[in-house]
Amino acid sequence: MLQQILTDMFIEPELLAELNEEQKQTLFIKMREEQVRRWKEREARLEKEEAVTQRPKKATGKCISWLQGSDSDVWVWVMGEHPTDTPYEQICDEVMAERAALQAQKEAEELRAKKEEELVKRLSNIHLDGEQDSWREEEARQAQVRQAAAEEQSRREEELKRREEEERRKAEEEVRRLEEERAQQIYMDLKEVQRSVLGQEKEDPEWQETLRKSKAADLRRRSLAKQTREDHRRRSVRALEQGRVAAVSKAFGATRPALPPKPKQRTVAVNTDALSRRPGVRRTLSTSSREQIVQWFREEQLPLHAGFVRDHSRIAPWFHGIITRQEAEALLSLCAPGYFLIRVSERIKGYVLSYRCREEMKHFLIDATENCYMLLGDQIKFPTLLDLVEYHEGEPITMSGGEQLLKPCGQKQGHVDYSALFT
Repeated sequence: MLQQILTDMFIEPELLAELNEEQKQTLFIKMREEQVRRWKEREARLEKEEAVTQRPKKATGKCISWLQGSDSDVWVWVMGEHPTDTPYEQICDEVMAERAALQAQKEAEELRAKKEEELVKRLSNIHLDGEQDSWREEEARQAQVRQAAAEEQSRREEELKRREEEERRKAEEEVRRLEEERAQQIYMDLKEVQRSVLGQEKEDPEWQETLRKSKAADLRRRSLAKQTREDHRRRSVRALEQGRVAAVSKAFGATRPALPPKPKQRTVAVNTDALSRRPGVRRTLSTSSREQIVQWFREEQLPLHAGFVRDHSRIAPWFHGIITRQEAEALLSLCAPGYFLIRVSERIKGYVLSYRCREEMKHFLIDATENCYMLLGDQIKFPTLLDLVEYHEGEPITMSGGEQLLKPCGQKQGHVDYSALFT
């Protein structure tokens, strides 16, 4: 069932209604992983096609190579998680100092251009005065020697040059001083704004509560992810040791009663309107009538002794017939937390595990395809329903909820709801 959903990338609304929130999230993650896998395959295929059609790159061509981590994947650095990472306050100070320096440098460039314009204008006036004086002096002293005039002109040029350099030096020193003062002023203004904002946030009780909840949620997510990985590894090892996994029993040739042959394929009327959404895709109809579900149970599940105890002498106390979700919750509402039952779904060809928690009821869809049983989205397969129940009597169904099957919920007194399946 899960493989068919991932193949079609579609789930019928009736089947989706049978899933609880955790199984819906798991199914969403599986479908997303399948989308990523298909995308990677498509990208790899396109790269191969482009490599065939395109010319080979030159040896001097530029290329990008990613740094690999210990898991052979692209190395990713998350700021703040490594002990040697720069603290947030220091990063903020560096950013503000850099921003203040850039702003002060920009203002200094404008001031420097203005000073340069004033200096050029003032020096030009000095040159004009000097030329007028020289012209008058030449006019009055035509009898003087030309060499003395040339020396006087050279002396004046050197004096003007020295004065020009002195003016430029003073202007540059003033610009630098103003730039440093402006950078310090901008930095202090930014620090003051930061302190005021942080002070307001720290004084705000709602912000404090939001920050506390955010940190607590982050710690819970990390702890839950780590615990889930360890528990999944432990559960898989324990299932292998107990010998209850269908795939392992096949691989090692474990002796078990031979399964009856699969029933012949039957033609089922399919609603063409439902399949018209994706032309060319052949999809089995997930929703079924009560008569079809009864026929499926008698022909495919009854030969496998589904719902029976180990010696096949009687029906297990946790097994129920085709009852609705509301009927299952009504039965479990009279029981204590930890009670459970497995019912035949009234919508699809499969089973539903209904469980009584402290404050709510949970329902887990059981995939019954390929002559094995598994919770939808889980990785552990069981050859019988009884193996699934016995396994989860010691191991929780989900790590977050910790649902262990403690006691079975039997039938109502004087009423058996699975009689239609066996008669």
